[in-house]
Amino acid sequence: MIARYQAIEQVLSHVQGGDLVVSTTGMISRELFTLNDRPGNFYMIGSMGLASAMGLGLAIQAPRKRVFVLEGDGSAMMSLGTLPLIASEAPSNLVHIILDNEAYESTGGQASISSKFDLAQTAGTTGYPWTRRVEDLEELEAALTEAKQDGQLSLILIKCGIAPIKGIPRVSHTPEEIRDRFRGAVQA
Repeated sequence: MIARYQAIEQVLSHVQGGDLVVSTTGMISRELFTLNDRPGNFYMIGSMGLASAMGLGLAIQAPRKRVFVLEGDGSAMMSLGTLPLIASEAPSNLVHIILDNEAYESTGGQASISSKFDLAQTAGTTGYPWTRRVEDLEELEAALTEAKQDGQLSLILIKCGIAPIKGIPRVSHTPEEIRDRFRGAVQA
């Protein structure tokens, strides 16, 4: 099993300067902020379940930019209806990443139900043309490389553990700052 922080770090090694990253609320955004704060990151502060819908809209509106969505299993399950919508639109520039630790870590570590079904398989059933489930860093690297080369809508489910890192700060930008910085990155 992969530590989420390491998984995000590995994903970031595939994010290029003009790419856009949308991250869900909670620890995923905090870890992304700590690892690589940049104008092309949109931190969904207080908006659990909306990262994938926003990523879809961005991918459609900015077809020349690659869009990464980073969300947890709780966020993905909160918006399961978005999966078939994304699949039906099938933007080739969208890489959907689900960091599945089988818990709602940001609210106290309560167990989610993602241990009872496979979100990658669910995405495939809804029509995602390419999905992978990975459980170690080597598999993750191979999946990220393959997703980049295939040039089609992709979903990578990363099984990760609950591994809180002490001292991870909250995103220090105001929502308005996040919006304005991100708008500039989208329009660049």
